[in-house]
Amino acid sequence: MDEIEVERLIKISRERPLDPTTFIPWQLEPAAGDIFLPEFLTSLHGLEIYNTLTPAQKSELARHELVQVIASYAWGECLFCLFMTRHILTLPLDNIEHRFLLRELIEEFKHQEMFGQAIAKLGGQPVPQSGLHKFLGMFSNKYLPADYLFMGSVSVELVTDVYGTHARKAEHIYPVLKKMFDLHTIEEARHIIFTKSLLKTYAAKAGYIKRTLYSYVILGNILFVRTMYVKKEIYQRIGLENPDKVFKLAAKNFKQKFREKCLTDIVEFVDSWGGFNRATRWAWRWILGVKA
Repeated sequence: MDEIEVERLIKISRERPLDPTTFIPWQLEPAAGDIFLPEFLTSLHGLEIYNTLTPAQKSELARHELVQVIASYAWGECLFCLFMTRHILTLPLDNIEHRFLLRELIEEFKHQEMFGQAIAKLGGQPVPQSGLHKFLGMFSNKYLPADYLFMGSVSVELVTDVYGTHARKAEHIYPVLKKMFDLHTIEEARHIIFTKSLLKTYAAKAGYIKRTLYSYVILGNILFVRTMYVKKEIYQRIGLENPDKVFKLAAKNFKQKFREKCLTDIVEFVDSWGGFNRATRWAWRWILGVKA
């Protein structure tokens, strides 16, 4: 791990903290023409059914799906904070990893509060995680070794960072959301740099079997996140008939969008330490549809 770089990240976090309560213009209400998500990130865009939606339905689809994404961010970060709180107990107080993780915990807890405030501002009602999501999230958090959890963490951070960048750069995005994603991108960039630096030490020592397991952990985390975004209940809320059929079409459509728009950085990261091999390529191609 590059300790000089990590010291720089710690210094930035201390000296230039971002406060969501003042950084984000919470007092602003959505104006006419403001959007909540770029159309291409919504699950129904590109399907014939999308052209049958009214402007109000399209806006509501984006609002509900954004709320679902934000809630998923917050829940995932909460799980990682649970792990980090346990993990730092194993590290000396003066250890550089311990010191950075304390800064990251401070920022992640602020993010969770920020996400909760954004959901309230949007009048959102997130669909709760499924029982399987809850089980897998808690089981992996409790029993996986630290290196596997850091691998999972950086994969989720890379995906959410790309997703947030698409949203904040969209024209006419609601200013509250733009500033929220701006803040999250700035601070998550530091977390990604640290985690990648830390993982170099793990990957450098890893043989074929461990690199294979790392690859599957990342693949599983990406699938885990993607399946929390598209929900049948959202189609019921915007008044669509036969929501079960719509959900099946939307899930397949979103899988393609997710692959095309959000996975480039992940593929480059996994490839950088040899995570694609005969035991893993087929799974990445079959499950996520990427060219590994």
